[in-house]
Amino acid sequence: MVNRMANTRINSAPGKHLGQRLLSGMLAGLLILVMTGAGTAVAQDLFAPVKKINERVITAYELSQRMAFLTILKAPGDIRKLALEQLTDEALQRQAADIADIEPSAEEVLAGMEEFTGRFNLDVETFNKIIAQGGIAPETFRDFVSGGIAWRAVVRARWAGRITITEDEIDRQLALTRPGAGVRVLLSEIILPAQTPPQMQAANARASELGAITTLPAFASAARRFSVAPSRGRSGRLDWMDIANLPPAVAAKILPLAPGHVTEPIPVKNGVAVFQLRALEETDVPAPTDVTVDYATFLIPGGRSEKALTQAASIRAKVDTCDDLYAVAQDLPEEQLQREALPIGQIPTNYALELAKLDEGESSTALTSASGQNLVFLMLCSRIRDLPEEISRDDIRRQLTNGRLQNLATAYLDELKAAAHIEDYLTQ
Repeated sequence: MVNRMANTRINSAPGKHLGQRLLSGMLAGLLILVMTGAGTAVAQDLFAPVKKINERVITAYELSQRMAFLTILKAPGDIRKLALEQLTDEALQRQAADIADIEPSAEEVLAGMEEFTGRFNLDVETFNKIIAQGGIAPETFRDFVSGGIAWRAVVRARWAGRITITEDEIDRQLALTRPGAGVRVLLSEIILPAQTPPQMQAANARASELGAITTLPAFASAARRFSVAPSRGRSGRLDWMDIANLPPAVAAKILPLAPGHVTEPIPVKNGVAVFQLRALEETDVPAPTDVTVDYATFLIPGGRSEKALTQAASIRAKVDTCDDLYAVAQDLPEEQLQREALPIGQIPTNYALELAKLDEGESSTALTSASGQNLVFLMLCSRIRDLPEEISRDDIRRQLTNGRLQNLATAYLDELKAAAHIEDYLTQ
């Protein structure tokens, strides 16, 4: 689910006037809704089904409400597609919660809503008033939050007591959190396409096979043969990177590896990734507890067409910093250029992996939007590293457990989706 705000500019003081910025984003979002006609489905038939997942029907009203909600939050990409994907996933997650007899209490839901609105320095009542101006019912926000709470409870109940974190894993992770114990890694990557359920199944099967590789030449050969990442031309080889620049869930899979060995499959947008560790070494740079990444995305119509790639090269020649992109985007729709500053763990995995390869002021054109219709010009503006304080073994155990739970949850949802009977009335 998209639980974040996308801002076209970053204030110098993090968190300053977030409530006002949410209101500005809402007004811009309303204009987009009017221009795109996102709410017309409701006007035509409130209760018309748009999709059926097993016995759960998603109505045009629910779809329109979620689209409006995501638009106000300025979620990137194809809003209609994202809304439908979210509602589909949540239907399966709710069904799993019903089977497990799990229902969040009113207190749990309220606490979740307060945590969400607190990210914008707003209380729940004020947030509901703001979204109401966009025609969004408070029930839409509540359902958005309660579904996530129920799913997390399902995941915890399903794997409670079945995740074992060894003392050696804690020792290694604890060592990496202390000042002066920074680590950098030399990796190779393979990205497998997975845009449909059959492709996802095939990609996971292929990734499991790749996981048995233990030599550098074998992985290099597989990268040239199977990977769709630009790095395939370099046999999947990446340059040295700070382990802290990677998403925590990915770093947790890489750190235990011996050189030559390969990670478990890692889900990314429209794909599955695997990484091989070629080398690991400590550095004199203190390992941070968290990394906040300031980055910009500029959408170029045309996907990976020659015209779009040529335009991206032209932009690259004109800009040295992310601030230079505002001149490029002048007079273009606001949603075409987005800039955010987020903790590395909150950035979409495919974006985070690309950003980990970049230095400040560098850019990547390896990605496209979810629909494939836009080339993503991704630029790293800056990184802010928070140095560690004293951390306990229990904290480390909890972090490692949460990372594994997240991976198990993703795999379980894929299983539910593969086994579900899904009818999409919008395509019929």
